[in-house]
Amino acid sequence: MEIKRSQKIAELKAAFRYSPAVAILGPRQCGKTTLSHQFVSDIKGESVHFFDLEDPNDLAALDNPKLTLEKLKGIIVIDEIQRCPDLFPVLRVLIDKCKEQKYLILGSASKELLRQSSETLAGRISYHELSGFSLDEISILEQNKIWIRGGFPRSFLAHDYKASYDWRQNFIMTFLERDIPNLGFHISAKGLRRFWMMLAHYHGNIFNASEISKSLAISNVTAGRYLDILSGAFLIRQLQPWFYNTKKRLIKRPKIYFRDSGIFHALLGITTIDELNRHPRLGSSWEGFVIEQIINHLGLKEEEVYFWGVHTGAECDFIFLKKGKLWGVEVKYQDAPHLTPSMRSAIDELSLEHLWIVYPGNRMYTLADKITVLPISNCSTICPE
Repeated sequence: MEIKRSQKIAELKAAFRYSPAVAILGPRQCGKTTLSHQFVSDIKGESVHFFDLEDPNDLAALDNPKLTLEKLKGIIVIDEIQRCPDLFPVLRVLIDKCKEQKYLILGSASKELLRQSSETLAGRISYHELSGFSLDEISILEQNKIWIRGGFPRSFLAHDYKASYDWRQNFIMTFLERDIPNLGFHISAKGLRRFWMMLAHYHGNIFNASEISKSLAISNVTAGRYLDILSGAFLIRQLQPWFYNTKKRLIKRPKIYFRDSGIFHALLGITTIDELNRHPRLGSSWEGFVIEQIINHLGLKEEEVYFWGVHTGAECDFIFLKKGKLWGVEVKYQDAPHLTPSMRSAIDELSLEHLWIVYPGNRMYTLADKITVLPISNCSTICPE
């Protein structure tokens, strides 16, 4: 079974109208290669050339990249670009020289981990992040399924919960033992796994490098480096605090979220929705899941998303910039969320245009002026176009 990602295909087509190169960046196994095939199958009258840098034959063909690529016309797809970041300077030359070429570049690492890309292709490339499936792409009846399994296609589409859980455990092992060395990091797979598992207990909370480094007997610098690696591989989101001019003592450290709820559950040993409903991390799991769904639905970039908190206790789970205004989201795993002083503080202190409270119920209603309670199935009403 394959789910066609029509909205993503439309976004890629739009990007190629103004950029000769488009990069799809996202974690391993999130569907980048499948999306690239869906995209080119929708394009008529263009030659298509695929290079997979995990294929030894394709890698050998690009030993002399300029000779191999400059004679091609049409769409050139290069998969797993992080395996050969030295290609970027060559691509810059070819993009400027060969006007009949378009490059679709797929990578499993952020621009920061790719290092050279943002400098050598500046002004020539459009970056698009891809995660696994989202609620926008599946039936709302499968909400619990995507929450517990996460959005990685093979995990979500597995024939039962055990097969999905086993796939995610294998993904974790492969990432630690193969993908990390392929990204050029020489660190202990066992040590990084322990760090990753400990992060599961910080999901939805402020990252405390000192606390976690003491527990693992590593330095603060190493803890920060591990966090940046997992963030750069699109597995962890560091939600930054919102800063503004105030006399109040603001929280200044990031909050940590697993970008895929299924990987979070696998590291906690949670297999089914019944097990999740009995787990103490149920509320934080729901919070991270909702935030990622909203980010995906609105197409928000890293520099547009924040949280707000002051040391006196007032906070807002998620705030974002859109249409030149600031909007807020509170996430509650409750039957009927109620108005709190913290919500009032967020509206007044931040001058929010609107505050939405997302909960697992099925009724949408107004709680107060500029404050609306809504089910996750109604997230399309958040900041409508």
